[in-house]
Amino acid sequence: MTASSPVSSSAAGRPDPAPYARPGGFPVVGVVGGGQLARMMQPAATALGLRLRVLAEGPDVAAAQVITPAPVGPADDLEALVAFASECDAVTFDHEHVPGPGLRAMAEVTSVQPGADALVHAQDKVVMRERLSALGVPCPAWARVGDRAAVEAFAADAGWPVVLKTPRGGYDGKGVLVLDGPDDGAGWATADAWFADWADRGGLLAEEHVPFTRELAALVARSPSGQAAAWPVVETVQRDGVCHEVTAPAPDLDPDLAAELTDVALRIAGGLGVTGVLAVEVFEVEREGRRTFVVNELAMRPHNSGHWSIDGAVTSQFENHLRAVLDLPLGSTAARSPWTVMVNVLGPKEIEARHEDLYRSYLHVMAHDPGVKVHLYGKEQRPGRKLGHVTVYGEDLDSVRERARHAAAFIAGEIDE
Repeated sequence: MTASSPVSSSAAGRPDPAPYARPGGFPVVGVVGGGQLARMMQPAATALGLRLRVLAEGPDVAAAQVITPAPVGPADDLEALVAFASECDAVTFDHEHVPGPGLRAMAEVTSVQPGADALVHAQDKVVMRERLSALGVPCPAWARVGDRAAVEAFAADAGWPVVLKTPRGGYDGKGVLVLDGPDDGAGWATADAWFADWADRGGLLAEEHVPFTRELAALVARSPSGQAAAWPVVETVQRDGVCHEVTAPAPDLDPDLAAELTDVALRIAGGLGVTGVLAVEVFEVEREGRRTFVVNELAMRPHNSGHWSIDGAVTSQFENHLRAVLDLPLGSTAARSPWTVMVNVLGPKEIEARHEDLYRSYLHVMAHDPGVKVHLYGKEQRPGRKLGHVTVYGEDLDSVRERARHAAAFIAGEIDE
């Protein structure tokens, strides 16, 4: 069926989207976006008996290498989105960059999870802050600002430095600027350019600079019928704005604080109507003599902080995301081992450090430590780019962490033995 084909009504009141036989009646799930997240949904889909399709940015992107069919189309092409959605029983996402009109158009022909009303909170940081504040979720001090004077007025209460963010389009540290003070010449030059660019789009987001002790993430899954499940709270470590290392569970985290953070994540998922996986990234802070947290970012899709679950949990984030998208019963999120550490393989900054053949480095790691799980994404090497990740789990945290770091560093070319 194409977008212009006649459709028949299903029992749920939506068109029957499948133009081909579905053995056993198992549904077809479409993923908009062909990055590594879509790629990592494929093994989970196979295990569940589902057929996965992907609307890819190009014929050779990470997911298109392992998922067929993979029609090519941009995420802002309304016609391509509707044609793609019309051949799927449900549609979900590899990223949050599908515009609202496209989301709503797809929802006219099939189930879209999460929907436009939920996803906007991951697409627009100002909308997110407004809604989280209304829900009583702890957030950094923030304000919408349109010029330098507004930033300085905000800083008069929140103090310097001030974190300036573009409401849309930022990720992995992009679209984030730290202004040290009124005399930060280079910073203000960038800020002024951003103000000009966003003048007709509501301005920028200013936030207090949070002096945190560490970064944590709570990952939950929620189905359309309201069933929810939560993985252990994890500790995340960033490198140049990109998640580099995740430890599950977060070491030395007060159980009461972990329970509070999990409760907040579940409350956000319910309050925003999220379906699928929701990642809530937070700063752990010391305030009024106690450890607490403020919410930094949201992601409504499988997330880097949950990659450890592929090997370290009974049910991975990718499997539970697909279960939730189809409103299937959610699987156990229990950890398989006391400790799991995931380390990202990032492209080396120096070209001399790159392995000409990543496959050979992968084989060396497998031979050196058979307990290491290596996941590569089929990407060309570029400085700082996520090429893959490694996971190790076991009884001793120090050993697990050292093994994971060593394997990732070798594949990335940071060490040669």
